Amino acid sequence: MYKLLKEEKGARRGEFVTNRGTVQTPAFMNVATAGAIKGAVSAEDLKELGCQVMLSNTYHLHVRPGDEVVRACGGLHKFTTWDGPILTDSGGFQVFSLAKLRHIEEEGVTFQSHVDGRRIFMGPEESMQIQSNLGSTIAMAFDECVENPAQYSYAKDSCKRTTRWLSRCKDKMAELNSLETTVNPEQMLFGINQGCTYNDLRIEHMKEIAELDLDGYAVGGLAVGEPTEVMYDVLEHVTPVMPKNKIRYLMGVGTPLNILNAVERGIDLFDCVMPSRNARHGHLFTSKGIININNKKYEYDMTPIDENCGCPVCQRYSKAYIRHLLKSTEMLSQRLLVMHNLWFYNHLMEDIRKALDEDRFAQFKKEKEQIYGNRI
Repeated sequence: MYKLLKEEKGARRGEFVTNRGTVQTPAFMNVATAGAIKGAVSAEDLKELGCQVMLSNTYHLHVRPGDEVVRACGGLHKFTTWDGPILTDSGGFQVFSLAKLRHIEEEGVTFQSHVDGRRIFMGPEESMQIQSNLGSTIAMAFDECVENPAQYSYAKDSCKRTTRWLSRCKDKMAELNSLETTVNPEQMLFGINQGCTYNDLRIEHMKEIAELDLDGYAVGGLAVGEPTEVMYDVLEHVTPVMPKNKIRYLMGVGTPLNILNAVERGIDLFDCVMPSRNARHGHLFTSKGIININNKKYEYDMTPIDENCGCPVCQRYSKAYIRHLLKSTEMLSQRLLVMHNLWFYNHLMEDIRKALDEDRFAQFKKEKEQIYGNRI
């Protein structure tokens, strides 16, 4: 259940209540694709870093170790030891981005596994069954992800197919949640808005899926290469027709600047691999801008990554030492770098919430967008 606490123009401050705890929004979900954050960051670490929600992926967990294995081990919460809310992506994006060969039909999609090449069929019912086996707090509906740019006629047909699939997802989840053997009988379902960069399709599709009265709604198919101005324009058209009493999730976004702009346009929830992926290559977010720890100028620098940062890494380690670890390909470098960036993202969201609480988000955004795009 989503509770809107207050608004500042389009920006929203709220709470999202789940059977695994209440999420303060706007919030960033930390991406643990296969049940773990890449970079040797544990569930215990996530708590320390201020994480509220963990995101895992249906497709990857279905392929390895297998959702039946996770179910037999008590579900994803017990398996990973993360006790907070977990959102599982439906696998739709991975089917369309990773599979070299795929065939789309009304029932679903037949494709080859990117791991061993075996043929897999996944449709709405299969995705819901897998996510039910995983026992996540929130399941995402199975949708068709269309590449941008796409022909208008195909994008329109795809929206209609995604709506039909969503209805099937809702029916299947209701059936699964009613079973005595279900891992999480209170599993929630989010629908996904599609329509490429065609605003009329986006609006029409959003109105259609809003009628299904789901637990939340996501905007999918953005942040896949289109200019950021186009993404913001789509959001400006879509968010006004999204249900005000439901949580709003922008999938796969993004940079700190993207987040600030999307919050301004009414988005509540975000996820992105960027903080952890960039960290593993030495690209770090700080209160003064972005730094590359690989740079030689940090070779003798005994100051922390960010002197204004309260993360456990900045409290203990120097740039010089972390740079040495990264250059030496020591595993510890990955852990420390990822922990810093995840702390930055989670505490950026905390600062955004505080600014909204104090009716100064517009001022906060103006100050921060001057900094967050700056490369030091």
